[in-house]
Amino acid sequence: MKELIKKTRIFAQDRDWEQFHSPKNLAMALSVEVAEIVEHFQWLSQAESNSLEPAKLAAVKEEIADVMIYLTRLADRLGIDPVQAAEEKMQLNEKKYPVDKAKGRAAKYTEF
Repeated sequence: MKELIKKTRIFAQDRDWEQFHSPKNLAMALSVEVAEIVEHFQWLSQAESNSLEPAKLAAVKEEIADVMIYLTRLADRLGIDPVQAAEEKMQLNEKKYPVDKAKGRAAKYTEF
């Protein structure tokens, strides 16, 4: 992850894009890229979404890459270690969603 952060930072610096990469702009760009992922799944059934044709899977892969890049840039600009943040959130989720209450359920923790 640290290598990806370094690469995205250098990529932006080499192009003088730091001026455009405010947290606000990066969050907005991230939102757009997530919407582009969603667009590929719009109107598909559950079964269809689980077995994408190769061309659609390749397109989704590119959008996932865009999301990862923008998320990495956003975390870097805010000084957040995204892996550490995810690990901390997983620990919190383990407490909010204990196996005995959450297993097989899609309910929010406040509904247990």
